[in-house]
Amino acid sequence: MSIPFLKNDSLAPGAVEQTAPGVRRVLCGNPGPFTFRGTNSWIIGQGDSVAILDPGPVDAAHLDALLAATKGERVTHILVSHTHRDHSPGVAALKAATGAPSYGFGPHMTPPEQGGEGGDHTFRPDVTLADGAIVAGADWRVTALHTPGHCANHLCFALENASRSRTLFSADLVMSWSTSVVSPPDGDMAAYMNSLAKLQARDDDLYLPGHGPPLPNPQPFVAALAAHRREREARVLEELHRAGRASAEALVPPVYGAALDPRLIPAAARSLTAHLIKLAAEGSARQEAGEWMVS
Repeated sequence: MSIPFLKNDSLAPGAVEQTAPGVRRVLCGNPGPFTFRGTNSWIIGQGDSVAILDPGPVDAAHLDALLAATKGERVTHILVSHTHRDHSPGVAALKAATGAPSYGFGPHMTPPEQGGEGGDHTFRPDVTLADGAIVAGADWRVTALHTPGHCANHLCFALENASRSRTLFSADLVMSWSTSVVSPPDGDMAAYMNSLAKLQARDDDLYLPGHGPPLPNPQPFVAALAAHRREREARVLEELHRAGRASAEALVPPVYGAALDPRLIPAAARSLTAHLIKLAAEGSARQEAGEWMVS
């Protein structure tokens, strides 16, 4: 099943977009192969009770843009979807500038020496949010949804405000421009698939992702993401049958094809490893001496 990615996004870094009722977007100027045009920071509410979701990396220009966008208002909450370095390191400077406490699921859950080198290990939320926790301002309320898979401490946030629209901040679990990286051990393919199913059980009509433009009518998109992963898993098993035994790296060319951006090959190998770990847990594959084979 093809995925209808949205690649057009005209918002300039530092500019402010009124994206949905009660929600503004500010784009950080940190483009890259994993961040698309940059990290989206979301401003929720207005006036004396404003939340900023995902301040982004340490970036003075982006901090200035967030402060300019909320000039004359009071930032009361700093929300964090997850602790990858393009989302949470900007919390410290924003907290220093506004005095607002930070909210998140917790610190990064995988130590650097165990494969968590891509995490922000400095972040500790002032307020810890469990699945289902509610954070509220004067004219808005969000419910935290623990949605691991891309990152073990990943949260989506379901918004309630006067508009009565069904809006979900989907962060990096569901991005409109690309699939998510699932890199073990902090990334977990089985957890990712369960998190997609959790979102599919909801009836949101707009996703506001961590990267890429807003995603309307998200349910068919999420279904396509899940189908894509199932198809890739079947392809991995097919190639293992053909090869007899292979490393995850050796499986990248036949599974992904020659058109894969060379910059993405290491991430693709990590994603295939996530599939292989899931297959091993289900009894369909096993690993010996660094190579994988069908069980």
